[in-house]
Amino acid sequence: MGSPTLAVDSKMPFPDFIEKYQFLDMLQASLFHFPSWEEILGRFKVVLSLLITWINLWGQSYVELLEMLRTKPYHIITTNADNAFWVAGYDKEKVYHIQGEYGLFQCSQHCHPKTYQDDALVRKMIAEQKDMKVPYELIPFCPECGAPLEINKRNAEKGMVESADFFAQKARYDAFLEEHKHDKVLFLEIGVGFTTPQFIKNPFQKCVQSNPNALFVSMNHKHYRIPLALREQTVQLSENIAPLIHGTYQELKGE
Repeated sequence: MGSPTLAVDSKMPFPDFIEKYQFLDMLQASLFHFPSWEEILGRFKVVLSLLITWINLWGQSYVELLEMLRTKPYHIITTNADNAFWVAGYDKEKVYHIQGEYGLFQCSQHCHPKTYQDDALVRKMIAEQKDMKVPYELIPFCPECGAPLEINKRNAEKGMVESADFFAQKARYDAFLEEHKHDKVLFLEIGVGFTTPQFIKNPFQKCVQSNPNALFVSMNHKHYRIPLALREQTVQLSENIAPLIHGTYQELKGE
């Protein structure tokens, strides 16, 4: 799913960050080089707070998609690191976060392949942030090398920490693809652009090309070029994604 656009609104969480840095989406916020660790983790706290708001606003699409998938064998690969799928109640064993997870910490020096989760610390950061910064004493440090911890998000310059859990997610996803490589499979691509086509778009198209029983469906307001060999196995939907999912859900329910 693509990164949602932000508008500066007093009702949005932490409009000060949005106003100061003119972020348009979560991707920009996650890749921005902030001047201090206090502000870096202040931004991290914003990301998690915005996640809570966005799930409340858009949760219906996630819930309706899940309802449509419940009776089908499925697996999800997502480049979004916002953990929205598990917030919406999806089976964690069926979601592969190939670009990392905002809910996890990693060593900023990538000194060892382990990630950390500390929800209590995050809540404290959110509660005690001031002037777009978290208190210095709340900054977590790596237990191995002493460097500050950062959020677990893939970076074009240095990649990300890939833990044992990351590889377990990948193994389950790969096993699903292998199990169904000759079956009648719908490869549903939701809001995927060309920022990182190597993670979802290109592999999906390769799988469809090798399986005459597969169908590639792209939900995106932009019409990206489809390889000639795949056009008979491709459907492009450019309508707004949320009402499209809602309409499909109602139709399947017979409403």
